[in-house]
Parts: sequence; structure tokens; C-alpha cells
Amino acid sequence: MGTTTIQLTSALKEELTAMKIHRRETYQEVLERVLEDLRELDSKTREELAKAEAEIEHGRSVKHRELGAKLGF
Repeated sequence: MGTTTIQLTSALKEELTAMKIHRRETYQEVLERVLEDLRELDSKTREELAKAEAEIEHGRSVKHRELGAKLGF
């Protein structure tokens, strides 16, 4: 595997340092963990949106005004 150098602002480097789980964790490990979390979140978000759209299509939703009236607002 090759390596490369990237430029970061001091503020971003400080943020990455603060995200380390342990002091010897590399910035590569931090970035890999962050990217993995984003991919997982993105996948979960797409799944949740698909479920919500299916519920709306099947009439399993309540309009905002109806819910407000039901809750007494």
C-alpha cells in the first residue's frame, strides 16, 4: 500500500486528534472509522427512508394537522 501526504488546517488536525480512541491511534485509523460510520449511517438512512415511503404509500401516515388535533394542539 502506498502512502501520501495531505494538508490539514490546525483546527482540523485538532478535531481528528480529539476523535482518537486512544493516543496511539493513527489519523488513518480515525479517518477509516469515521468513513465506516458515515457509510453505515448512509445505508441506514436510505433504508429508513424507503420504509417511510412505503408506509406513506400504504396510507399508514397521519397528516400534521390531524396529529396536532388528535394531541390537542
